[in-house]
Amino acid sequence: MTTFDPLILQDTQSSTWEKSELDTLRCSLYWRRQQLLVLQLPAQRFSTDRTSRVPSLPPLHNPIWLSECLKRSTVQLVRIDPQVGEPALKQWAEACDRSRKALYLRLPSAANLPHKRRKWLWRCKRISDWVLAALGVVALSPVFVGIAVAIALTAPGPIFFSQWRVGQRGKLFRVLKFRTMSVNAEQQHHRVMANQASDCLHKREDDPRITAIGRWLRRYSLDELPQLLNVLRGEMSLVGPRPWALYDAVRISPEMQSRLNALPGITGAWQVSGRSTQLDLNVVSRQDLDYLENWSFKGDLKILLRTLPKVMSGFGAC
Repeated sequence: MTTFDPLILQDTQSSTWEKSELDTLRCSLYWRRQQLLVLQLPAQRFSTDRTSRVPSLPPLHNPIWLSECLKRSTVQLVRIDPQVGEPALKQWAEACDRSRKALYLRLPSAANLPHKRRKWLWRCKRISDWVLAALGVVALSPVFVGIAVAIALTAPGPIFFSQWRVGQRGKLFRVLKFRTMSVNAEQQHHRVMANQASDCLHKREDDPRITAIGRWLRRYSLDELPQLLNVLRGEMSLVGPRPWALYDAVRISPEMQSRLNALPGITGAWQVSGRSTQLDLNVVSRQDLDYLENWSFKGDLKILLRTLPKVMSGFGAC
């Protein structure tokens, strides 16, 4: 196993970074077979001691260089420790996307997942997902067009919004939504959420970034309709745990990280019971773990049936 240390990534949208910001992007690379493991660089390894015999890579000031390195390598899969932090996760996600390499979070194993315990029922669930999602896309196509026109007329900018989320086995994927916020919403995220408690989901009912049409779309969950395409691509299910955004995934306690191995869903136990009224990360994670431990095909049908009246009433929308 070869070790490369340290690696520094720098955001292409910023010409200079403070030293503290650069330190969050330092990581160790371990190469084995056709996999690359990315770990947080321990603080004591930040030393500039020139006597160290650990081979090192020069600082990479442009993420495009990393993409090119990955393209030319034999690496087929990259696993990254969530402890490297959100900025580094985003950098690696973008680089792997450009080089067409799969990126997974390094997570504790989860042996009690539904697809391992009830294989035949799980296959029935996945077939149902694909059939219902395909029918939904066709049936709702006029709604898709209407929403797209409304966004274009009232909130100039892209119609769709995509964001990195954590999928099955910790694989990162881009979730699709109708855009409900201002164009530069992602850059403002941590400033807007600065007063949120450390153990709370990053959601605010009074979020100033939400557009007028976006607030209405969110109230009735219409912004999530494009996720039917994620279901067709095999990245999501109709019913399952919430697909965590990176800024939430990195804050989950270690004992609950195994929950990130599950296939996420458009709707689930949290959406029909708590939604924006329940924002505690640990509570939501425990609820998802309970769902996974007690999963049944019949239970998923019940959640689907409960979802429709909740959505129509705008219950807990945020």
